[in-house]
Amino acid sequence: MDTNELPVFKLFFVGLFVNAWMMRGLSATDTISVEPTSPWRRRICNESRLQWEVEVCGEDFKRNMAHIDPQHWCNLTHFISEYHLFTLCTENKSQNVNCYWPNPLVESYIIRIHKHFFSNCTLEQVVWFDPPDDTLAILILIPVFLTLAMIALVVWCSKRSDILA
Repeated sequence: MDTNELPVFKLFFVGLFVNAWMMRGLSATDTISVEPTSPWRRRICNESRLQWEVEVCGEDFKRNMAHIDPQHWCNLTHFISEYHLFTLCTENKSQNVNCYWPNPLVESYIIRIHKHFFSNCTLEQVVWFDPPDDTLAILILIPVFLTLAMIALVVWCSKRSDILA
């Protein structure tokens, strides 16, 4: 008797048990209904009401931002909770009037808010430069050597297929 037979046998029955346990809730035989169901109707987005609701969210955001010093408007840590409440408000209001979120109307309003509060927050132009040659060589050579090692491993295993099988 092989020494690995018992653990493999146990693993098989554990796998069988887990499979049966996971699949028991997926059976459709318990929920068969012969009564016709009414088709799901998509409600139409009320864009005019959404515009008004988003304005309400924007006014709340403006009121909250008035409590923050304008010199801190470019530092996200000072107004992250207010901005989170604003986006949550626009999302909830969109769903209340049966509109998806984000949609072009809400996006345009958010862009207006950004232009009003965060237009002066642009940083100076970032200057990109190449990494040092040693770092660049390492970043290039590591994937090359890993690829060669994987190819060598596949070739080595295919030559030893009679021993491994």
